Amino acid sequence: MITTILFALSCLSLLIWCVLLFARGGFWRARPAEPVAAVAPEGGWPAAVAVVPARNEADAIGEAVASLLTQDYAGDFHVIVIDDHSTDGTADAARAAALRLQCPEKLTVVTAKPLPPGWSGKVWAQSQGIDAVRTLGLPADYLLLTDADIGHPADALTQLVARAIAEGRDLVSLMVRLRCDSLWEKALIPAFVFFFAKLYPFSWVNNPRNRTAAAAGGCMLVRRTALEEAGGIESIRAELIDDCSLAARIKHRGSGRHPIRLDVAARSVSLRPYDSWKDIWNMIARTAFTQLHYSAWQLAGTLAGMAIIYLAPPVVALVLGPKGWPAWLAWAAMCCAYAPMLGYYRRSPLWAPFLPLVALFYVGATFASAWRFWRGKGGQWKARVQAPVQGR
Repeated sequence: MITTILFALSCLSLLIWCVLLFARGGFWRARPAEPVAAVAPEGGWPAAVAVVPARNEADAIGEAVASLLTQDYAGDFHVIVIDDHSTDGTADAARAAALRLQCPEKLTVVTAKPLPPGWSGKVWAQSQGIDAVRTLGLPADYLLLTDADIGHPADALTQLVARAIAEGRDLVSLMVRLRCDSLWEKALIPAFVFFFAKLYPFSWVNNPRNRTAAAAGGCMLVRRTALEEAGGIESIRAELIDDCSLAARIKHRGSGRHPIRLDVAARSVSLRPYDSWKDIWNMIARTAFTQLHYSAWQLAGTLAGMAIIYLAPPVVALVLGPKGWPAWLAWAAMCCAYAPMLGYYRRSPLWAPFLPLVALFYVGATFASAWRFWRGKGGQWKARVQAPVQGR
């Protein structure tokens, strides 16, 4: 009886992996897009402003701001950093970077006002930066919404704007390459992007006819008029998963679907280290339950699904041996699907068979996310609890 149940479970897992491989938008093939020709559009390059929310980012913001100030962009470009009540000298580090490069006039540092009720911290800071664009009278056809821990290559803005113009995109976003140096990063980080791509297949995001919408908050270029048509940044004021919420607003505004694009980055990188497993655990636990709409039923379904898809194949394969051939095939399919992401992160494909253990880690962090919410500590980020309180 137990053998029959395990065999059936392995068949179900294999069926799911066949669907994922062949009917999920080729999510596992996510790779950087080919560069576009940087040809000046008629009338010249449009003006752009980078909006950088920063809260206690002194360790990384100097390098991040320097990478923005050294862009080779031929149009008007200005950088606005919003210091979100930092206590570590973040604002001074940003100004120092501009002074080292002898271009302090290209940087404006804004001190954020107190966080009002109903706003998430990052979105509130972004709104302060966008308000500053108006107040300062800066020309801004495009807004580059980027984080304070992102390093951009010199042609990043040129490529983003050129792609937006050439393809008629209202939003162009890059999933920057996360740091993958420490042991825990090597073991856990590639799976983070793999699971994200499975949830939001990039080819579906990039297809205007498909409803799937997503973006990566570390690097988002948005056409300013499109943002205003979508209700402005205030339309996502309470969202913790602000990037995907903004992408949905942009893509689905009005009565039609508008072109957006999301790719993994070739050279844009995250400067944030994840030297401990706890750092990655907290990154996941911050918003995992938000993604499930704070639903216990969706949580139960997600945990069961992860168990069937990732945990059942190796367990059944090792228990049943050759008789569990569907489980072996499912495990092999899992490894084949994961290998391209490992290649993107320059990791050996020998890591692939251990994806079930990584998935178990993510399952634990997802449950921890729900547990934090139920205890009134959901959405914690840098000493802020941002998830809604139960019962409200």
